[in-house]
Amino acid sequence: MSSPERYKTFEAFWPFYLGEHGLPLTRTLHFIGTTIAFLMILSAVVTLSWQPLIGALVSGYSWAWVSHFFVEKNRPATFTYPGFSFIADWKMWAFMATGKLNGELKRLNIMPKATGAEAAVKG
Repeated sequence: MSSPERYKTFEAFWPFYLGEHGLPLTRTLHFIGTTIAFLMILSAVVTLSWQPLIGALVSGYSWAWVSHFFVEKNRPATFTYPGFSFIADWKMWAFMATGKLNGELKRLNIMPKATGAEAAVKG
């Protein structure tokens, strides 16, 4: 899915964002990075220290960017939509954590992609 115009609302951006995360491995790597970031943020709050926040940023973005460049092979939406992407990362994480992402993909009529390797494993 490409971005034909600049998204002005999060509601319009959300389906685009999910389409840019069509491969299950991409979403899994995002989930791992966001979970680590969450734990580091929690650590910063508990210890009243700002240093874990640096780790949270590095973890959250490194896992996501690796998934886009090497798995999904697209450009991270955060480069064009940093605010919406940040919110969408957490929204996707919450849907995954609660097991509701497939329902959201179906609701928005976003078909999950499969790589050749994933299709071979399933077949």
